[in-house]
Amino acid sequence: MTDMPGPAAFARSTEFSAAMTAPDAALVPIGCVFAIAGASSRVLLDRALLETLALDPDPIAAAAGQVGSQIKMRVGTAWLVANVRALKLEDNSGTCIAADIDFLGEGDEERLTGKLYNFRRGVTRYPMPGCEVFPVTAADLRQVYAADDRAAISVGTVYPTQDIPASLYIDAMLGKHFALVGSTGTGKSTSAALILHRICALAPQGHIVMIDPHGEYAAAFKDNGAIYDVNNLAMPYWLMNFEEHCEVFLTTSGSDRQVDADILAKCLLMAKQKNRIGQEIAKLTVDAPIPYLLSDLTNLIGLEMGKMDRAGDTAPYLRLKSKIDEIRADPRYGFMFSGMLVADTMANFLARIFRMPGDGKPISIVDVSGVPSDITSVVVAVLSRMTFDFAIWSRNEPQRPILLVCEEAHRYIPAGNDQTNSVGRILARIAKEGRKYGVSLGLITQRPSDLAEGVLSQCGTIIAMRLNNERDQAFVRAAMPEGARGFLDSIPALRNRECIICGEGVAIPIRVSFDGLEEHRRPASSDPLFSQLWRNVGGEDQIIARTIQRWRAQGK
Repeated sequence: MTDMPGPAAFARSTEFSAAMTAPDAALVPIGCVFAIAGASSRVLLDRALLETLALDPDPIAAAAGQVGSQIKMRVGTAWLVANVRALKLEDNSGTCIAADIDFLGEGDEERLTGKLYNFRRGVTRYPMPGCEVFPVTAADLRQVYAADDRAAISVGTVYPTQDIPASLYIDAMLGKHFALVGSTGTGKSTSAALILHRICALAPQGHIVMIDPHGEYAAAFKDNGAIYDVNNLAMPYWLMNFEEHCEVFLTTSGSDRQVDADILAKCLLMAKQKNRIGQEIAKLTVDAPIPYLLSDLTNLIGLEMGKMDRAGDTAPYLRLKSKIDEIRADPRYGFMFSGMLVADTMANFLARIFRMPGDGKPISIVDVSGVPSDITSVVVAVLSRMTFDFAIWSRNEPQRPILLVCEEAHRYIPAGNDQTNSVGRILARIAKEGRKYGVSLGLITQRPSDLAEGVLSQCGTIIAMRLNNERDQAFVRAAMPEGARGFLDSIPALRNRECIICGEGVAIPIRVSFDGLEEHRRPASSDPLFSQLWRNVGGEDQIIARTIQRWRAQGK
């Protein structure tokens, strides 16, 4: 490898090194532009100058030249800011470092002081090769990350500083969906709670629905949210559409399933027509949320079965009847299939779940941990579809946007060529079309690679905490914009409660240390301390007895 000629500034490196003091460190060039290629370009940096700069008291300037740090260059009256993506020693003598960079945006230069202000994303003019490169300072980053007049929430500080607030633009983040990804134990649940708490504080009359599969978030939002579980959810079974009815009531597959579905559709429509509300609708469909009696449905199935000529044809009817009777008799399904839920409570149910009005408690936590596992996905599908359908059918009304947050999202939108269940289809549809109707989707997952392809790329803002799995890292990397590539390499090295945020919700990609959250506002998701808990003895008999009692009663 032949020696590469360094930038002109390198010849003066000793002079600069001696001259560099804290106030003027940012005014000393540390290298020059070597090649320009659109979004991705290359600069040459003086290693001696970088080592001198590393002693600067400003932590941002001291980190200049590192992977994930920012540098700036002057073009006309503007400062261009770029992110360092990769580094490589460029010459045999070890004095020159080549850095691949991604341009992030530009800001105006204040004539007298040279300071950067009025930062915006995107680049108007690119620099020419030979253009001097300068370190970005904490003062510059304060301007870059300063929340402008748009509504924003502060969620932490910009790494590695302790005092530059990291803000998320709420309208941009919610308008185009967001995803929070991170391996188990990285502080994902606490970070999700922090973001939602800050949104609730900003919009106390908002409308947020959170699907909580583990019962973690009730503890975090008992003061500013409405908590629903199997004891008080009271979700009427007749809110299900036909597809969801099939998932609950049909037990067969193949051609038998189609036969059963045809019978169910016919009897279900007749059961809904018996209701006064159904009679008032000229063109009633089997999907319409009209109250009906389960006893009417089974009676109609029995009547249809009585019309059959041969005994062999009765099997589908008997299958349907026995499944419906089984669900009606099972107390675990009482929160949804109780005989008490036959009245037209749809308006009350929507008002409760969507917090309309919210009375200062803008978030509904729907704890589905107590729901029988075989219908959990149907319950989530109904809640998700009600959110989407409400937005569609209220288009001519004063708009009430709704945020739907889905924890453990990979459970409901699994990877695969086609979504075989109703919940996967409705959540994928919300991801694609929700923003047109005022429905925002927040996905929280520890396994982004298990999510359906395309759903993560529909999220305009991605908040990535540490991911240990290479497949997950590659999946998130593919969904993130080009300018964030330098940050992505640090995802495996993030500490707990740190993340990379990129996309619509931030001015430029950003590494954030999340703020702490008070104990009483955290979700109940802390890891057990085995070394301490295994020292506790006594009362095991009562623990086992109480556990068995709850186990048998299928209640908490």
